Amino acid sequence: MIVDCAHYQDGRRQHEGAMPLEQAAAHCKLGGFVWLGVFEPSPEELTRVREVFGLHELAVEDARTFHLRPKAEQYEDGTELIILRTARYDDEREEIDTGEISVFLAEHFVITVRQGIASELHGARSRLESRPELLKTGSASTLWAIFDQVVDSYAPVVEELERDIEQIEATVFSGAVAPTQRIYFLRREATDFYRAVHPLLAVLGRRLQPGKSPPALHPYIRDVHDHLLLVNEEVAAQRDLLTTVLEANIAVISVEQNKINLRQSATMERLTILASVFLPLSFVVGFFGQNFDWLVGHISGFPAFLVLTVAGMLLPCLMLYAWLRRRRRARPPEPTPEVTDAVRRGATDPTE
Repeated sequence: MIVDCAHYQDGRRQHEGAMPLEQAAAHCKLGGFVWLGVFEPSPEELTRVREVFGLHELAVEDARTFHLRPKAEQYEDGTELIILRTARYDDEREEIDTGEISVFLAEHFVITVRQGIASELHGARSRLESRPELLKTGSASTLWAIFDQVVDSYAPVVEELERDIEQIEATVFSGAVAPTQRIYFLRREATDFYRAVHPLLAVLGRRLQPGKSPPALHPYIRDVHDHLLLVNEEVAAQRDLLTTVLEANIAVISVEQNKINLRQSATMERLTILASVFLPLSFVVGFFGQNFDWLVGHISGFPAFLVLTVAGMLLPCLMLYAWLRRRRRARPPEPTPEVTDAVRRGATDPTE
């Protein structure tokens, strides 16, 4: 779909509203340049644009394909294809929406093909139209306007990513467990964003080479390049920070798992002791529950009952208590905090 098509000459727009493709191609021969903006065109529309403006078929094929990295290609007919990745943060979904802008740059025309909802260029066109001194430099001025808007749109994404990372970081380093899936998702988004930002440095740096852009545009392109360099450094730092947060979160999960294992071990120890106490008691009760002649004949009074039953149950309990107490005394003593600190410092004598 054609969004706008205008002819620029002598630093200003020559008409109001969009013009047909054939008329735009004819105005290319009158001087100045034509800026054609297309949004998510169909294959038939792209084919028509290629035929009217004589674009290289490989360049048009690149414009149809969604790329992971920005790039710049120079063709034999003098047309240059520059592909940029755009980004926008969605507050409701807390995700980054990405888009793509393919720019066909020639001396007398500029064609921008936009893919994705995060690739709006109306602001760039309006800003350039308000700067006639830059429009006079030719079609290359549109690249500055596009670069400037795309790079400016990166700053809010960096801020929102920083906010999400700070929330995750505060959760992890407070000792609580953060959702690992959320950390992986943030790191993947930061990596995808880095792939959109970092290669663009080379594309912008190429525009500062002699003969690639009018000298009057160099200060403006250099300013955009500086802003992009700052964004690149921040995104790289965010990726490294998310890696650290992920490792810390795994450590917190391990600590929590160890606490659970210790609680389970303590519970099993209590149950084992309880079972050990009742095991001899069950044996004694079962033994004296047998109705054979000797047992019936010798329990003839209350004293005999106390000796053979109650004392018979207490004796195994006392023996078990003595055995457990002896094992506890045989355990090696736990190191004191002073000894632990000395060992950590690498002292020769840990009792110092």
